[in-house]
Amino acid sequence: MKKIVLFLLSISFPAFLCAPALAATSTNTNTPLSGYPGFMLGHGYHHSVSGTAALTSENWSGYAATGNSGAFTSVTSTWVQPAVNCAALPKNAYSAYWVGLDGYSDSTVEQIGTEADCVRNQPVYDAWYEMYPSNPYEVSANISVVPNNSYTASVVYTPGTTTTTRKRNRTVVTTTPASYSLSLANNTTGRTYSVTLSPRQTYARSSAEVITEAPYSGGILPLADYGTVNYTHATVNGSPLGAAPGLEDIIMQNPAGMTSTPSSFDVTDENFAVTWSAS
Repeated sequence: MKKIVLFLLSISFPAFLCAPALAATSTNTNTPLSGYPGFMLGHGYHHSVSGTAALTSENWSGYAATGNSGAFTSVTSTWVQPAVNCAALPKNAYSAYWVGLDGYSDSTVEQIGTEADCVRNQPVYDAWYEMYPSNPYEVSANISVVPNNSYTASVVYTPGTTTTTRKRNRTVVTTTPASYSLSLANNTTGRTYSVTLSPRQTYARSSAEVITEAPYSGGILPLADYGTVNYTHATVNGSPLGAAPGLEDIIMQNPAGMTSTPSSFDVTDENFAVTWSAS
């Protein structure tokens, strides 16, 4: 059985945030999660084992399209926000739902999504984005996260441009840096959030993912019982994710004893489910 190393990056969030009130559409209002005491932001490199079936991970479940550097420019998907079951132990458990570029086989990630946690047996819901290695940002003040509401998330890369013009007998070179647009829409309420960033570093864009995750804070956290989450209209570079080259399905085997398993795609190659279970 071949052993490979996957750089499956994790997000971490303050467990005590309250769900904020619904706010108007914004393009750049957010709160860095590193500002909340008691939580150390970080990421984990986790070993996975490949065989004839799915890969296994300690913190990811879902699908990743993989390829060469620069292969991926966009990823999007829609899901109905699960309502987490916080009645059972452990009383603190966590789950995140996101789309992103990178993170599968490199040490960066560009991602946006929602979070559903159990904090002292009480549900807490948030929205966030991250351009790792920069800190994640909480954006729930811009777009509310409510169980059973529908959300669409996307990450889109726009390459930089260089134009040359002549002005008064001299050459003027204008350069526009490459950028990433990260967007999240609450389809139920019509509210949206987006941010466009031009990072200082270059990202590989060698993978694209639609993932359910157990976040990380000093270690991989217990995965909250979210039941089943249905991902629909999942596309990469504008084409169905399920038909993407280098596609990998990933089963999570959480260190706290939970399992999260993706289904097969339906006939559209755009729709699949991920289901929580106790190991």
